[in-house]
Amino acid sequence: MEKIIKKLCTRETISYLIFGVLTTLINIGVSTILVKVFQVEGNIASTIGITISILFAYFTNRKMVFNSTAETAKEKWEEFLKFILGRSFTMVLEMAGVFLFYTILHVEYVITKVTITVIVVILNFFISKFFAFKTKKEENEQGSENQ
Repeated sequence: MEKIIKKLCTRETISYLIFGVLTTLINIGVSTILVKVFQVEGNIASTIGITISILFAYFTNRKMVFNSTAETAKEKWEEFLKFILGRSFTMVLEMAGVFLFYTILHVEYVITKVTITVIVVILNFFISKFFAFKTKKEENEQGSENQ
């Protein structure tokens, strides 16, 4: 159990959790304000909240969590597109979840949003870590393959 805890409690994981919480608060906060204050329809509010939080997440995750080593414009562009592709996937998942639980099943909006967002944050970690961001480890693996 101690090994599992040590493996999970890395700088990367802790940073991701901190910025994940901030991203989640932005997502839920924007969405909830739009629904409760401005009477924006729940699915539209959710889409706006997700979009704003995705942009925040990209910039924080790129350097502050995963320490991307992408240097050229091409590498950065590919990284951004992979990040957006991954987040688009989880955005669709989140929108479907909000539609199902809030619109169809009439579960309270904030309960729906928080529950689905926690699942999305976990999925986004793995997508970012293994798909989107170029890291030194990845560079070393590519370098050894080319030799």
